[in-house]
Amino acid sequence: MDSTYGALMRTTLTIEDDIAARIEEIRKRDGQSLKQVVNLLLRDGLHREGRPRAKPYRTRPSELGLRPGFDAVRLNQLADELEVDGRLESEARLRPGPGR
Repeated sequence: MDSTYGALMRTTLTIEDDIAARIEEIRKRDGQSLKQVVNLLLRDGLHREGRPRAKPYRTRPSELGLRPGFDAVRLNQLADELEVDGRLESEARLRPGPGR
């Protein structure tokens, strides 16, 4: 460590509310002190300093369409029928019946 500061350096920081809230979440989750969490996060940030950031992953959308022989209208009708059947079954389970 730099001999200018010795083994420890005390300083006052003004931490923005959103960052302070996140630090507090980590502190509670991990059962660590504020000092431990701040040092860990600073160490991690400094470790990453100077490293090139990874390029964001990008995908190219493409039109897939339907296979030949599939009818989009008929598929929508089937989806509607299945939805209605599902609702009817749910309602039947919720209705009090004989012996309930």
